[in-house]
Amino acid sequence: MELRFTKRNQTLIAHISGEIDHHTSGELRLKIDRALEQISGKNIIFCFREVTFMDSSGIGVILGRCRNLRFAGGRTAAVHLNPQIQRVFQISGLHKVIEVEQ
Repeated sequence: MELRFTKRNQTLIAHISGEIDHHTSGELRLKIDRALEQISGKNIIFCFREVTFMDSSGIGVILGRCRNLRFAGGRTAAVHLNPQIQRVFQISGLHKVIEVEQ
C-alpha cells in the first residue's frame, strides 16, 4: 500500500494505491490521523483510483475516520471507486454512511 496526500483548505485528500488489508490498515490509520492533525483538517476524501483490494480492516479504518470527523463537525467522502471497491462499499453498507462520487 502506498499513500500520498494533497490538501484543499481544510480537506485532506488521501490518494491510496495497492491493497488495504490487515497488514496495511494500521499504517494507513496512523498516517491519515497524523496528516489530518497537521493541517487541522475537518474533512477527508479517500481516492480509491489505484486501490486493488480492501478487506474489513480497511472498512474499519474508513468508518473510524468518518466517525471521528463527524464528531468534530466534518465530512468524509470516497471517490474513484473501481467495481471491486464499489462492491465492498455496497456489501458493507459504507455507501450509506459515506458520500460516494465517481
